[in-house]
Amino acid sequence: MVVQALGYVGIEARSPEDWAGYGTNFLGLQLAERAASQLVFRMDDRRQRLVVTPGERDGARFFGWELADAAALEAMAARLEAAGMTFSRGDRALADQRRVTGLIAVQDPMGNRVELVHGAEVTDAPFIPGRPISGFRTGALGMGHAVLTVPRMAEALAFYRDLLGFRVSDYVTNPFHAYFLHVNPRHHSLALIETGSAGLHHLMIELFNLDDVGQGYDLAMLEEGRVATTLGRHTNDFMTSFYARTPGGFMLEYGWGGRAVDPATWQPVEMHSGPSLWGHERNWGSPEMQAEARRLKLQAARDGERQPLQVLPGNHALIPGECAWWDAALRGH
Repeated sequence: MVVQALGYVGIEARSPEDWAGYGTNFLGLQLAERAASQLVFRMDDRRQRLVVTPGERDGARFFGWELADAAALEAMAARLEAAGMTFSRGDRALADQRRVTGLIAVQDPMGNRVELVHGAEVTDAPFIPGRPISGFRTGALGMGHAVLTVPRMAEALAFYRDLLGFRVSDYVTNPFHAYFLHVNPRHHSLALIETGSAGLHHLMIELFNLDDVGQGYDLAMLEEGRVATTLGRHTNDFMTSFYARTPGGFMLEYGWGGRAVDPATWQPVEMHSGPSLWGHERNWGSPEMQAEARRLKLQAARDGERQPLQVLPGNHALIPGECAWWDAALRGH
């Protein structure tokens, strides 16, 4: 695959200072730069992951997708040119601002600014979270995932899947039409939801510890209207998460325990059991969509659908299996 990870995201905000407390005290990001022109947040050893700039609207301003090196960037430029796509090369000043070695920029069919970059800067300065958390699961998986609303799915897939080389993990047609795409072992770094309009649905950042998510949920519950989707667990990427409204109005998914896939062997499938195994009551969308999502979730419960937790070494301990029936069930007897 050509694109390797979601490197950074730029947000435009009418009230950028609202993001300072939201990013640090709630999300646990580190505010690395605070200037009139931008707020820059860290979440690991990268010099920047989230950039908030003042503007006349609230929403996404740019998405930085990482490539391996300068050769990969040139190959992508040739690919875009062959496809008849208009793109621009970032000058040294823009590359320095984005903290990368080189970049090209192109618009996707929805009008989003897509920056294809290589050589992201890292720093030896320790990451200092804005509140006590274990840290964020990033590295080769990138900063998380982005979910875009799209007017027409076919156009969006032609750009991201066919042109940029994203690969489909799975897709759903009910209670909404969505595709989930991966560029590395993270189950999806990008998802597309067909809604008839273009926009940013949500960003996802993943924590190392479930308690980080639970404590974040407690903080969100203190503010009326902050929780957009209650705590729950997804069927496709197995993420335990909740969704919080951002100062910009779009949502941010705060999650733990995301599934990894093998890009070399993964085969896309259609998901039929709905978006969530449990929880995830939505305070957004049409009443019909909310009712159908609830129906599918309850059907998954009636069907006894279960998925194993996805855990990392050091954040779990095995409990003793003291039930003979359960031990036999695990052995398949």
